[in-house]
Amino acid sequence: MVAQEIKRVLESKGHQVSVHHIDEVKAKDVPPAELYIFGSPTRFGGPIGGMKRFLKKAALPPGSRYTVFATHGAAAPDKKTGRVPTDEEMARLRRTIPIMDAILAEKGLAKVAEQRFLVTGDQMKGRLTEGWQDLAERFATAVIT
Repeated sequence: MVAQEIKRVLESKGHQVSVHHIDEVKAKDVPPAELYIFGSPTRFGGPIGGMKRFLKKAALPPGSRYTVFATHGAAAPDKKTGRVPTDEEMARLRRTIPIMDAILAEKGLAKVAEQRFLVTGDQMKGRLTEGWQDLAERFATAVIT
């Protein structure tokens, strides 16, 4: 959903965009691009295992530009205590972007931008928070300027 919105915005600004799911393209066969945009949901504080494996195996030329985005659960009060987690506690649950960055930095890629999209409700299949399309538009615009 987020990737498709980013694609829509970039195409509306005259850019050619291809979106590939990690199950649809082999990591060694990633086509050349001016900019790579990688996105992952967060599971247990990090990117899904398939994304980590994909990034580690991806044949990307050193110096390539990239950007990353991730979906994270929004801070919610504890059901028993009503206590809302602190920013530090939430940061421990939101390691997706730093983990992806570390893998791509090892390959010598150049980071352009990053963006978090928050999800409410059920952490495994929640809904993106209100205004996510505007956030995607600002993110897409930022990566091309």
